[in-house]
Amino acid sequence: MDKMGIEIKTVGVVGAGQMGSGIAHVSSLAGFNVRLNDLSEERINTGLATISDNMARQVSKGAISDGDRQKALELIRPALTYDDLSTCDLVIEAATENEEVKRRIFTNLCPSLRPDAMVATNTSSISITRLAAATDRPEKFIGIHFMNPVPVMQLVELIRGIATDDPTYESSKEFIAKLGKTSTVSEDFPAFIVNRILLPMINEAIYTLYEGVGSVEAIDTAMRLGANHPMGPLQLADFIGLDTCLSIMQVLHEGLADSKYRPCPLLVKYVEAGWLGRKTKRGFYDYRGGHPVPTR
Repeated sequence: MDKMGIEIKTVGVVGAGQMGSGIAHVSSLAGFNVRLNDLSEERINTGLATISDNMARQVSKGAISDGDRQKALELIRPALTYDDLSTCDLVIEAATENEEVKRRIFTNLCPSLRPDAMVATNTSSISITRLAAATDRPEKFIGIHFMNPVPVMQLVELIRGIATDDPTYESSKEFIAKLGKTSTVSEDFPAFIVNRILLPMINEAIYTLYEGVGSVEAIDTAMRLGANHPMGPLQLADFIGLDTCLSIMQVLHEGLADSKYRPCPLLVKYVEAGWLGRKTKRGFYDYRGGHPVPTR
């Protein structure tokens, strides 16, 4: 086999939530055939509806034409079982940020795939090498970490596990380029590059709130206008999901064993309360009214 690896034409996506539907969205717009899988047909249909709505928004902004949208939507097909992914050249897992769940998916998925098919994970923090070990093809396994929201964000982190071979890396890099996105390469250390820097900043913002240094409003305004961030760190935490923020901080804390990564107790408390941010209508802001109101 040459250094270039296989040409990717059909992409499978496991998980039709926010990230998975975004990956299916950009892949179909770039002309790839997409097979979208989730635990139930209902979830797949919800994902397809999200993609359709988001593309309609792009049409109304003039980013794509209605013809582009129609063509892209025709390229996405539901995959009700893993066997429906058997034609895929690359399958990207975009399930919840939980190592046990991801490992179980890979163990069950791999027998349905062609021997030459590549497998990727969209994890934002979990060891690629460890996840690869749950597959029958660690050399064809790679981390392809898209940023949220996928259609808008320009960056994709590529993370090689210890066994990832060159052809797999080259094929993945080419795939990202065809999506019109930019890839950076990260070593396989906890949380990679973006989240290794971003999440401790968010965690520090939560400590700043917890210690009473500033209110939610003061902290977010300070970072928006004082550091020129497009959104404040607490607003961003709500957008990411406080459960996801906590799980990434736990991966950093356990993986690097440094007390500077200790999750803020206030973050833990919000997650225990089920206040996970926008998706549950409450986090550092309350989203139940017309306008987000700080909860502290």
